[in-house]
Amino acid sequence: MEMQPGQMAYDRAITVFSPDGRLFQVEYAREAVRRGATTAGVTYSNGVVLIADRRIPNPKLAEAASLEKIHQIDENIGCATAGLVADARVLVDYARFAAQVNRVTYAEPMSVEMLVRRICDYKQQYTQFGGVRPFGTALLVGGYDDDGIHLFETEPSGSLTNFRAASTGGNKGPVMELFEQKYRAGLDRDGAILLALEGLRAGLDEGGNLSQVEVCTVEEGTGLTRFPPDEVQRFAGRLPAAGGGSGRGGRS
Repeated sequence: MEMQPGQMAYDRAITVFSPDGRLFQVEYAREAVRRGATTAGVTYSNGVVLIADRRIPNPKLAEAASLEKIHQIDENIGCATAGLVADARVLVDYARFAAQVNRVTYAEPMSVEMLVRRICDYKQQYTQFGGVRPFGTALLVGGYDDDGIHLFETEPSGSLTNFRAASTGGNKGPVMELFEQKYRAGLDRDGAILLALEGLRAGLDEGGNLSQVEVCTVEEGTGLTRFPPDEVQRFAGRLPAAGGGSGRGGRS
């Protein structure tokens, strides 16, 4: 983000608005998300697919399991993270705690929307008080409850949006364009996985591949299922030939 004349007076503290109504620290946090790995989610008839590009810095030495991008929150809810990994871990822990408190208090799982609102309320607090900074991460939260299947995006500002298919993180533009063209209601699980993989491929660098992609589903009656790499590659092998287009790399 290019520094504008006079901007330095307004980007030192989170509590100071610029004259045109902007909070620069929140915008910088959004930039941290844009520099993160691409993630995507697609809803289908009885569940939601969550997918993330998991770039392993040194495949020969790093333990892939330690670079988890998709996390289970509760039996009925999962989330994919993009942006600062440490910030994401804190939010995931907060969400898990909120879900468990709800279970203990009411003897039932938390609804997806209620959990997302709790996360966003927590994020928003870090845009309103001095001495803190916003969370530099965005979450795609997907799951099911008594009201059906849900997929939400949460932003560093604390705002939330409900989607049928969505992407966040680095180079999400081509992914969203493909979803807008190809998403249709009534997809089955395999169709949603293939659409999510095709969307993520559209956001990869030129020459990039799906070899390090993490795929999970959160489905009614089954809960969260994490797909092994060989099964992900079998789905990737069923994709139509790429139609061109490239993203940009260097995401975490």
